[in-house]
This record gives sequence, structure tokens and C-alpha cells, in this order.
Amino acid sequence: MRKSVKFVSSLCALTLAMSALAGCSSSSSTSTTAAQTTAEQTTAEATIAETTAEATTSEAAAETEASEAAEISTDITGTISMAGSTSMEKLANAVAEAFPETYPGVTVTAEFTGSGAGIESLLAGSVDIGNSSRNLKDEEKEGGAVENIVAIDGIAVVVDTANTVEDLTQEQLIQIYTGEVTNWSDVGGEDQAIVVVGRESGSGTRGAFEEILGIEDACAYANELDSTGAVMAKVASTPGAIGYVSLDVLDDTVKAVTLEGVEATEENIKDGSYFLQRPFVMATLGEISEQSEAVQALFAWLQSDAGKEIIASVGLITVD
Repeated sequence: MRKSVKFVSSLCALTLAMSALAGCSSSSSTSTTAAQTTAEQTTAEATIAETTAEATTSEAAAETEASEAAEISTDITGTISMAGSTSMEKLANAVAEAFPETYPGVTVTAEFTGSGAGIESLLAGSVDIGNSSRNLKDEEKEGGAVENIVAIDGIAVVVDTANTVEDLTQEQLIQIYTGEVTNWSDVGGEDQAIVVVGRESGSGTRGAFEEILGIEDACAYANELDSTGAVMAKVASTPGAIGYVSLDVLDDTVKAVTLEGVEATEENIKDGSYFLQRPFVMATLGEISEQSEAVQALFAWLQSDAGKEIIASVGLITVD
């Protein structure tokens, strides 16, 4: 009997010991898992903190770079000299006035000597930009001039305000300028002699006008004048006169005729229905990227909203 009691007591003690050990093992496992979880959370929080710090640093660096770029662009100093087309006078003057408002350290000067003379000055290295109201010739490009088109202009055909003719066909215009037709009565007007007015040799407007009509070196001019303003004045004061001028200089001293029934407007030039149109070129000696900081800034500005606003304000069409 005593042996049985001892056996039961021993068995109970063993069971209690095993339970205690099991409890200790469970507690130790739980503590280990909790410790691991806490460590993982701490690592994740550290990673997030590092990522946030990196993002903040990147943003700050980007803001600093942008700020520095802005400072560099507006701190540019120097002089930009232009020469060339008299038809581009309004545009050149507007640019010379507006550009320094953004770049106060830059002075822009412009002379109006005609497209051909302007490109000659560029090739000679005496100006930074040669203004041309026509596409560059092959020989000019071969000399190093680069054609940078900054706007599109329409060429208006004008007569004196008393002239009764309202429209001319392309063929009639060719016949008038080559001397085949010499009286307004032959094109629907009154019996009056036609006085053919044009620009001097080397003029961009003349070059573009004659090239578009295919009458280079075939015109029978009564007057060859050296500026757009002179053509306007001559036509306005001469009964029976006809001339061609840049669209942006039109005023009520003369009358613009339609061509093939199409008026010289921005919309009609853009859609191509008005055929007398030409580019306004600001040529450089070499690519724009090879020019001075000031010249590079000018071309970038011309492509900006501010520059396009100036181009449009003088009656020209922007190049997208």
C-alpha cells in the first residue's frame, strides 16, 4: 500500500515538473517572437525615415537647382546686335524693347539695312543676328548662316484707296509685274495706267514676292524703293500705283486687294489659302547652341509665351 502511494506521488510530481517546463518553453517562445516583431517594426520605421529624408533632400536639391537656373538666366549680361530686313523693323524693335524686361543686363540693338545686307553683315561677323524676310539662299547657308524661322508673315498687295479693283488672280498679278498688263481696265478697273512699285534688289520682301510668283529678274518696275515705309507712301500718294508690303504694316492709307478671292489674314495664311506668305528669319552664324549666352536666351525667350505674345502683337504668326 505504501509503495502505491509513493508511486502516485512521484507520478504527480513528474507531471507537475513537465507542465512547468512546458509553460516556461511557451513563455520563452512568445517573448522571442515579440522581440523579433519589435525589431522588424523598428527596421521598417528606420527605412521609412530614411526614404522620407532622401525624398526631402531630392526636393530641396531640385528647388535649389531651379532657383540657381533662374538666377543664371536673368543674370546674363551682354549686347545682341541685329541687322537686316526693313519688313522686320516692328518685330525687331518690339523684341529690343521687351527682352531686356526679362533680362535687364542685356542690350539689343537693331539696324534695318535689308535682308541681303543683314546676312552679309552676319557672315562678316559684324552682327550677332541677320534678319531676313525670306528663306536663306544656298550660298548664304554654305557660308555658315543658319536659318532660324521665328515667325510667318503675309505679303499684302496694295493699291491707292481710289482704285476700284478689289481682287486679282495670281496670273493677273504676274502679268502686271512683268509688264504684260499696263492698264487697270484690263483687270476690271478704270482706264488708268498701272504704276508698278516694288523694293530694291536685295530686299527680302522683293525676293519672296518674286520667288513665290516665279518672276525673279522679270519685273518691270516703275519705282524700286529701299524700305517698306517708302512703298506704302508711294502707293498712297500715286494714282494707279500697286505695291507689295508686309502684312503687319497695313493701315488705311492704302487698300489691300484680295488674291484669288482670299483676304490676307492670319487665319488664311495659316491654312494656306492665301498664297503670298514668307518666313521671318533670324539667322545666326552657326547653330544657336554655339552662340553667346545672351543670344541663346533670346531665342529661348522668343519660343516662350512672352515671346510669342510679342510676335503676335506686331501682326505676325507664331511658329509652333
